[in-house]
Amino acid sequence: MNCNDVMDRVYEFEGNSSLPLFTRLRIWLHTLRCPRCAEKIEKLTAARSLMKENFFPPAPGLEDRIMQSIALEELEEEYPEIAGVSFRSWVVTGLVVLVSLSTSFLGMDFIKVADNWGSSFLLPIGITVGAIVSAYGALFIGSHLKELSDRFNLH
Repeated sequence: MNCNDVMDRVYEFEGNSSLPLFTRLRIWLHTLRCPRCAEKIEKLTAARSLMKENFFPPAPGLEDRIMQSIALEELEEEYPEIAGVSFRSWVVTGLVVLVSLSTSFLGMDFIKVADNWGSSFLLPIGITVGAIVSAYGALFIGSHLKELSDRFNLH
């Protein structure tokens, strides 16, 4: 028996016990002379014994986690997430608001109004501009808190 015949016979049968006695003897004699085939048969036997046993231990709760993720995907399909405004759009809008608030007094005859009303006119304007900029900043930071904390490494 050559190496190919021996390995064909070993692969053909599930375990050595199912081989006929004469074939098992011939394989045994061959493995005494051929260490390469003996090593292959030993590895194959070890692999077969591992496959017969429960090689992978059961994972407790795996089925529950899979079913939860499936239910979550179905829920997301029913109620798709509304796309928000991008980070760039928020920054551009903020700059437009800031520039428009700071330059809004150039279009009016602001000097005449300030002369007529005095410095008491500047206080309500300052409060209004400050409230608008603060509210916009709070909305911007609140809606992009995770992105901002990742960008500035604030954890």
